[in-house]
Amino acid sequence: MTPYTQIYDELKSAFLPTGDSGFINGSTITIHNVKFDSTIDNYFFSSDNDANIYENSHFSYPVFVPEDRSSNKVILLFHGLNERSWDKYLAWAYYLAKKSGSYIVLFPISFHINRSPQTWRDPRSVFKSFNTRKADKGEIDNKLSLANVVLSNRLSETPLRFFSSGYQTVKDVCKLVESIQDGTHPLLPKTGNVDIFAYSIGAFMSQIILMANPRGLFDNSRLFMFCGGSVFSYMKGTSRYIMDKIAYDTLFSYFITDFEKTIKRGCRLYDFFNNDDLGLSFRSMISLSRKKEFRDNAMKRFQDKVYVITLAKDTVIPPTGIIKTLTGAGFTEENIKVMDFPYEYSHEVPFPILKNRGHLLVDDAFETVFSEAVSFFGK
Repeated sequence: MTPYTQIYDELKSAFLPTGDSGFINGSTITIHNVKFDSTIDNYFFSSDNDANIYENSHFSYPVFVPEDRSSNKVILLFHGLNERSWDKYLAWAYYLAKKSGSYIVLFPISFHINRSPQTWRDPRSVFKSFNTRKADKGEIDNKLSLANVVLSNRLSETPLRFFSSGYQTVKDVCKLVESIQDGTHPLLPKTGNVDIFAYSIGAFMSQIILMANPRGLFDNSRLFMFCGGSVFSYMKGTSRYIMDKIAYDTLFSYFITDFEKTIKRGCRLYDFFNNDDLGLSFRSMISLSRKKEFRDNAMKRFQDKVYVITLAKDTVIPPTGIIKTLTGAGFTEENIKVMDFPYEYSHEVPFPILKNRGHLLVDDAFETVFSEAVSFFGK
């Protein structure tokens, strides 16, 4: 198969964010963009105007169609926090489609990638926000950047957006999976087995989905997590690619200290976070001590359907937090593998595009990780 670095460049050039892309890399794999209408639950957006952002409710998502059109295998691929394009994931999806023979669905998290207003991606608007935040917050060495200023502003202003964005995405994913299972999806085959490849915060969301298992939709799902799997308290989201330190400190303080106080009896969110499996699953994934029995029991139900690869030098979601989170629920070394690569990498960029011969090391690392994923899902 063509090496990762070459595939990355080819797909980045060939991918069309709207419409359909032609045959990829001489194969018969194609990419189709499928329209989706999200059903907004205003209950969780009542404190701001997020419910009125059109792009977040009406968008499209790419599907890699495998060479064998008769395949009935589907894998959902979930991305990381603060992504603005699919560039990073196109080669991931292509490899999975090529090697596993599955349809690969790249589904965007709420307010990310093409689910965000154009102003959040407009250089002039972003630069203005950057200068304003730098002046207001006294940002000097707090990891503020043009790439993270929008998310930093949003989470500093309303930390609960971390939950509400994920909640809307989970509801959307359930709607998508229902259409696959009942055979009404316009492109994907009817199947009761929808698997998940999840990276970073996508892994966090996927764990909550499998724990809550709304309407039994994920009874047969397998989950492969890459650079993720930890409770929130072990994550360190300060990064020029994700959010600045002020935003992260605000977010951390809210969910570790203030969140439980805001959902006390009598508040409008009390019933959801105390009686709904989705709300309880989210709470249990905030820290190891919070709803521990619920978390461990929920995870034990699917521990034989999960495989994790984490990276030794990952500082955003370190291996320690992943191991502590999962072993408490009975996961063993058979479920979790810690890898290290012989080049400079990070959580945000595990497979850098190198123009020197170092790309051979990156290509090998990519092959190692994704061949494990294909083996896990089964060819």
